[in-house]
Amino acid sequence: MLITVDPASAQPLADQVAGSVRAALANGMAAPGDRLPSARNVATTLGINLHTVLRGYQQLRDEGLVELRRGRAAVITDMADQFRLRLTAAAEEFARAALHTGASDEEALAAAREALLAMRA
Repeated sequence: MLITVDPASAQPLADQVAGSVRAALANGMAAPGDRLPSARNVATTLGINLHTVLRGYQQLRDEGLVELRRGRAAVITDMADQFRLRLTAAAEEFARAALHTGASDEEALAAAREALLAMRA
């Protein structure tokens, strides 16, 4: 699984680390039981501070998506399945609302992108 960050983004790097893992869960590239790369490896690969990566991992732990054990790998928990289900349900609700308003696929996707960008700003 790739964890990526954009140093030019206004979003804090730790949030981007956590967001990369959430995105991997949402799109099925990661699943419960998968191990995340070590924080040290991610920090070295991305050229960011180890503590920044750990803050991102801690966010995921606080959300129940990752189990952290000192000296051991971070492992994606079974809560990740629930995360994906919640995301799918929210997407379906959005799609129903978009269809109800008569928005085209392009308009609906543009609205979703704009909302995501606004929330990240």
